[in-house]
Amino acid sequence: MEVGRLPISASLRGKLISAGYTTFASLSSLSPSDLARDLKIPESEALEILKAASLDCGLDKPDKSNVIVNGAQTAWEMLHEEQSFPRIITSSSDLDNILGGLPGIGKTQMGIQLAVNVQIPVDLGGLGGKAVYVDTEGSFMVERALQIAKASIVEMSNYTELLKKKNRVCQVDIQPTDILDNIFYFRICTYTEQIALINYLDKFILEHKDVKIVIVDSVTFHFRQDFEDLALRTRLLGGMALKLMNLAKKYNLAVVIFNQATTKYVEGSFQLSLALGDSWSHCCTNRVILHWNGDERNAYLDKSPSLRSASAPFSVTSEGIRNSASNHKRIKLM
Repeated sequence: MEVGRLPISASLRGKLISAGYTTFASLSSLSPSDLARDLKIPESEALEILKAASLDCGLDKPDKSNVIVNGAQTAWEMLHEEQSFPRIITSSSDLDNILGGLPGIGKTQMGIQLAVNVQIPVDLGGLGGKAVYVDTEGSFMVERALQIAKASIVEMSNYTELLKKKNRVCQVDIQPTDILDNIFYFRICTYTEQIALINYLDKFILEHKDVKIVIVDSVTFHFRQDFEDLALRTRLLGGMALKLMNLAKKYNLAVVIFNQATTKYVEGSFQLSLALGDSWSHCCTNRVILHWNGDERNAYLDKSPSLRSASAPFSVTSEGIRNSASNHKRIKLM
C-alpha cells in the first residue's frame, strides 16, 4: 500500500516519499519523534501522519516489516527462470520471430551493452566492475544480454591473441554466465518503488563496492503517468537526480540515465522533445541524444563540460552496439 493514498497534504506526501517511506509498513515501527526528525517537521504533524497510516491500513502495533527494497536478481538467475517458462507459439513463424525483435532507437540495447562492457578486465583496458540495471519499462532482455556477453568475450579473446603477438601476457577466463552474474537487476513498477530504490542504492553499493555503473532505463517512465501534482513531481525528480549525482561522486562510478522522447506541436508542426521538459534534461553532466537520421541511428553529444558537441552513427547488431554499417539500417514497417 502506498503512502500516496494517505489523507494528508501533497507536501507531506512528497517529504515521506523523498525520505524513502513509500509503504504503510515502512511507517509502522516509527515513533513520532523519529519521523519528525527524518522529515524535518513538527512532532505534532508526524503524529498525525502516523495516525492516518494506522487508520488506513489497520496497523495497531509497530512491527519490523519496514524493508523497502529486497535486493537484486542477477541476470544469470533471470535467464534460468526464462528458460524454464513454456512458450506459446502463434502458428506463424514470422510473427513469432518479430515478437522477439529489437524495439526503438536502441537505448535499452545501449544500456545492456554498457552493463557488459563495464566488466572488461583492467588488463584489457576495462574497469573490471559490475553493473546495477534499474528497469522501469520492463524492456530488459536477458537473452539479449547473454548474446552481447558472448560477443564481448569473443572480442576480448581476439584482443588477447593480438597482445600475445606483442609479447604481452593476458588471459581471459570470463564466461558469459559470469557476465550475467555481475549484472544486478531491479524491476521497478511504480514511481514510489523507484524513489525507494534510489535511496537503497547507497547501502547496496556499499555492500558491492565493485559496482562501477548504475543504469536507469528509463528515469521518466513512471513520472509521466497519472501524476497530477506537477510541483511534487519536480521536487521528487530533483531529489532523485541529486542522490544519483552523490552516488557517482561518493563511489566513483558512472550513472547512466535514459530519458524518453515525445513530440510536441509547435508553430504548425510536430517537433521532437524530451520527456518531462528541458529542466530535467539539464540535471545530467553529459547529455547524448539518440535519434534517427533518415534510416540510420545516430548519437549526438548535446551537452558536456569537457567535450565539444559531436555526432556519430551507430548500429544495433546481433553482437550489440557497433559502428554503423549499411546492412544494419532501419527496417521500415508498412
